[in-house]
Amino acid sequence: MFSKETYSDRRKKLISDINGGLLLFLGNSESPMNYTDNTFRFRQDSTFLYFFGVSHPDLAAVLDTETGEEIIFGNDYTIDDIVWMGVQPTIAERAASCGVAKTAPFAALSAYLHRAKAQRRKIHFLPPYRPENKIKLFELLGIVPAQQQQAASLDFVKAVIAQRNYKSGEEIAEIEKAVDVTADMHISAMKMLRPGMRESEIAAEMERIAIAAGGYISFPVIATINGQTLHNHYHGNVAREGRMFLLDCGAETETGYAGDMSSTFPVGRKFTDRQKEIYQVALNAHEAAIGMLKPGVPFKEVYYESAREILRGMGQLGFFKGDVDEAVMLGVHAMFFPCGLGHMMGLDVHDMEDLGEQYVGYDNEPKSTQFGIKSLRLARKLEPGFVLTIEPGIYFIPDLIDRWRTEKKFTDFLNYDKLEAYKDFGGCRNEEDFLITDDGYRLLGKPIPKTIEDVEALRQF
Repeated sequence: MFSKETYSDRRKKLISDINGGLLLFLGNSESPMNYTDNTFRFRQDSTFLYFFGVSHPDLAAVLDTETGEEIIFGNDYTIDDIVWMGVQPTIAERAASCGVAKTAPFAALSAYLHRAKAQRRKIHFLPPYRPENKIKLFELLGIVPAQQQQAASLDFVKAVIAQRNYKSGEEIAEIEKAVDVTADMHISAMKMLRPGMRESEIAAEMERIAIAAGGYISFPVIATINGQTLHNHYHGNVAREGRMFLLDCGAETETGYAGDMSSTFPVGRKFTDRQKEIYQVALNAHEAAIGMLKPGVPFKEVYYESAREILRGMGQLGFFKGDVDEAVMLGVHAMFFPCGLGHMMGLDVHDMEDLGEQYVGYDNEPKSTQFGIKSLRLARKLEPGFVLTIEPGIYFIPDLIDRWRTEKKFTDFLNYDKLEAYKDFGGCRNEEDFLITDDGYRLLGKPIPKTIEDVEALRQF
């Protein structure tokens, strides 16, 4: 945790940004894997962590924007709990650690909110993403789960985003810890992989490194020879000579802050010639995007430039022909680059995605519905304090090639015969994490190899 003053200051600012009513925070509960006492690893709700810093299940909190009252609701462990789990801090002790003086049993929350409703006071809550919290909201406020997204407080959402989007110095230090461990994960994988290894061996080592550093993984590890599948969490394949290996993984610190990096490297000692060609085009797009990072630049324009760079390179290799600018506006680039360029990062690896991309990444501007760009999570003008990823890639997706060819889509731009010959290629991307500064950007954490020469230098065995 940070100092209790950090959390107190965050809450004071939040209260000042909301015009009246109560702010209701629901922490997360334990989530059973297959029966009640066998749970997944507990992870506290990130907004609860941001304003209270307490990582403990079955908590709720209320802030009164008019009186300034702060209450954390939760139950102390009984002797039966202590027998199994040992002595734990009381709810009052946990609350004191973040500067909250008043606590109450969780059962008291219902009566507290019913009194507020009887007084016709506004009760602000954030859109829930956990099923158990949807049930709690129904029990506490009488709002059925199907209506909770719409009933959530937009003022509350925007006020939270207005703080969490801008990372403080102590947050950046935590993110850099996560990124440093993330870099260790990637460098270890580059050194470790050998032909004949299973993907699961690499995935297991990534989790080991993250846990050994005192934290955990920030999202399920992507470790695959099938890089064309953007979020491939299957680890059952054997890595063979001649294939590329795509690794996308990140570490999370004990306080919950995330790192997120991607790397692509050959299963053998060196990239093949055609792998080098495609990899270099993707890397050029990566560097072009980085070069545009500075305050005031719309991230959507950074995305478009990376897409143009991909089409320029693919044109030189014979996959594409025609006017690059026209093709990007039509969405031709999505054949190779059907996803976004990056996303905000902080306490969530996709920061505040539960609060809505249109508010976090678009500043309430409408999102495109065009294939490819509709997956862009971040488009707004960049500002100092933003932490984000850069991760363009090139992917040869057989089903997409077949579908567009059957539909005779963009035949004036795409060489489908050459695409056909690359259906077995897979995909590649690099990903790094950046802080937007007052006059540009700063790479967070220690760098990992990304040039062809530097990657191959680690693949000597």
